[in-house]
Amino acid sequence: MIPNQKQLIDKINSYFQGPEFTPQQLFKIGVVFSVLAILVFMLNICFVYIKPGEYGVKIKLWGGSAGIQEKLYSTGLHFVIPTMHVIERFPKNIQVIQLTNYKSYHKSYENVVIENAAHIQTYDGYFVDVGVSVLYHIEDPLKVIKSLGKKGIYEQAIIPKVVPALKQTLGKLTTEEFYNSKLRTDQMKKAKELLSANLAEKGLDVDQVLIRYFVYSDEIQSNIEEKKLKDQLVFKNQAEAKAAKEAAELKKVSREGAANVAVILEKGKAYVTKKNAEKEAYVRKRKAEADLLIKLAEADKVRRRNTALRSGGSDKMVGLEMAKLLQGVDTIILPSDGRQGINPLDLRKTLSTFEVK
Repeated sequence: MIPNQKQLIDKINSYFQGPEFTPQQLFKIGVVFSVLAILVFMLNICFVYIKPGEYGVKIKLWGGSAGIQEKLYSTGLHFVIPTMHVIERFPKNIQVIQLTNYKSYHKSYENVVIENAAHIQTYDGYFVDVGVSVLYHIEDPLKVIKSLGKKGIYEQAIIPKVVPALKQTLGKLTTEEFYNSKLRTDQMKKAKELLSANLAEKGLDVDQVLIRYFVYSDEIQSNIEEKKLKDQLVFKNQAEAKAAKEAAELKKVSREGAANVAVILEKGKAYVTKKNAEKEAYVRKRKAEADLLIKLAEADKVRRRNTALRSGGSDKMVGLEMAKLLQGVDTIILPSDGRQGINPLDLRKTLSTFEVK
């Protein structure tokens, strides 16, 4: 072994061996440890620790005002005199009583008390196993300890009342009604109200009564399924009959609608024919009136012409006609005055001049 290693091992051994104490020093150390042990012991027996989520109720065992004290103790350390005071602790949180045939599922929960599933007879005489969870809490620890006693006893006060309450409420349902969630919920509410009324005077309050499951025997289950199938067949036939009735009603309404449409269309055609006839009559009437006005105008024209011809204007008209006849005739010079003068308006003289017989 090299020197450095030997020196290191010697230092370690001397450290663990420690200093050597005299008898007086050992006595003092023993006294200190004894006092500390007594203090720890006194702390354990003279103080009680109330955990979070707990109530504390002090009971005075003897002396003046012995019995249950009215004060509730909350979380923390509380002084008690050994053999004279006892503090019982009660939980504040929700507690559960589980009625089930599947107990292994709930063993890991501290606040759950497990009992067998409720065996309930239905209104129509069959039996069903119902898994139920009853959720409750301690409303008044003083009432609990006065009426039921120490911690844990209150559970035994609830359990005997749960099954009778379930039989009283769920027992009113028939086998089929158990499958109706609304009816089950209504009966669970009634069971909760019944349990709450029975336990209120003991300081307990029921929060919920919940059905986890319900199980019939295989034979009953088969009967229920068979009956359900028959009921469904009846409902199916009723639905088909109703559908056929509605289809016939639809056809009837469709036919009536088609007939009404045809009548309305015929009325429309008659109205159009009437209006067309009125239009044609109006056109013929107006046309006849126009023709009459034209004929009257033509007659008045002839009348006015005849009147003009009978008056002095006939000579002028003759002259105009004579002027038309002279169109295209070579230019001639004729005297316009004197005895041999030509007056184009004097037709006879003009004809004689041109030797027209």
